[in-house]
Amino acid sequence: MTMAKGANVAVPAAAVRVELGWRTGPGVPDADASALLLVSGKVRTDADFVFYNQPAHTSGAVRHEGKATTGGAVTDTLRVDLARVEPAIERVVLAASADGGAFGRVPGLYIRVLDAASGTELARYDSTDATVETAFVLGELYRRQGAWKFRAIGQGYDSGLEGLATDYGITVDEPQRAAAPTRAATPPPMPTAPPSAPGPVHLTKVTLTKSAPSVSLAKQGGTSGAMRVNLNWEVRKQFSGWGSKRGRATAGHRDLDLDLCALYELADGRKGVVQALGNAFGALHQPPYIHLDGDDRSGSVATGENLTINLDHKDAFRRILVFVTIYEGARSFADLHATVTLQPLKGAPIDFSLDECTVPSTVCALALLTNDGGDLTVRREARYLVPDRGVSPQRTLDRAYGWGMNWTPGRK
Repeated sequence: MTMAKGANVAVPAAAVRVELGWRTGPGVPDADASALLLVSGKVRTDADFVFYNQPAHTSGAVRHEGKATTGGAVTDTLRVDLARVEPAIERVVLAASADGGAFGRVPGLYIRVLDAASGTELARYDSTDATVETAFVLGELYRRQGAWKFRAIGQGYDSGLEGLATDYGITVDEPQRAAAPTRAATPPPMPTAPPSAPGPVHLTKVTLTKSAPSVSLAKQGGTSGAMRVNLNWEVRKQFSGWGSKRGRATAGHRDLDLDLCALYELADGRKGVVQALGNAFGALHQPPYIHLDGDDRSGSVATGENLTINLDHKDAFRRILVFVTIYEGARSFADLHATVTLQPLKGAPIDFSLDECTVPSTVCALALLTNDGGDLTVRREARYLVPDRGVSPQRTLDRAYGWGMNWTPGRK
């Protein structure tokens, strides 16, 4: 249902997916979806702002699910569980911010609301009159007589995400106000208690791309403490694995299971792997100073797969290769859209998306961290590898990067 600006429509669903979409191309700025949960037109605390650096509301009702690129089309998605929105919240404002230019240079900008259960489109608003705006309120979900409705708004700001956020009562961290926007998204814990004041929000973000694949952790302030490495994913078209039928990838009804792993080489020459396979979960406060949190199958931005690297011992590292394998549920990464985020305790988060997989790959090198005079440099790899018949994904990766380890079969 395509709507005119100012129109409204009923939302007969318990939960919805809100999709921000546009067409990409040379010179087209990136865009990011966000949501603000309002009482009397303002947020209660900064915790009521859901965006790339704070991707889940403490109530669990709203979360940022991340981006996907298919051909020349990009989408950034929020999920709103309307049944879980706290009774005090009157409106959920749905906004977009541009990174690297104005929305006048973003073609095909739209927002649409989908029933999260069925995928049915409930509402759609196409923005066609953007010029110098760098942030937009595209629409809002609001309560009316005990039910939810969606209104198309189309109100622009030329002051970017900061201007939009402060207009609704968000406190933006002062040192970041003059900083050039970069990018990030790191899943915080999901407590069930009411939101508490978390302090000023940080709008900085760092994105690694093919043209700018590397960044120094020290230059971003990531010099100590624990750094969380998160992988979250979404199956957009569904895999066709373990059989000929299309649909959710299953092997005897087993869900897709991806494993986040890391090969490490320490300064003293010791080498090894951190992975769920063989229960090699590592350790944070003793060698290898890398720990795998657990084994996740949802891929959601609120959980996903997580590694933690202890930067207090960065001098102990020579190199770390973070990678992902398919343990079960599919024969390749085709149609999988994933985002990798590195979140230091201090400094700006770093993230990047994986390219679309076009080969029968079961292992992907994600990021290579190397010690450069005491500073760790992060390099985006996003490299899909195809194992030879009878060769494990881990051994395939070892050969490609010259790790030189001996491998034996293992299971979880």
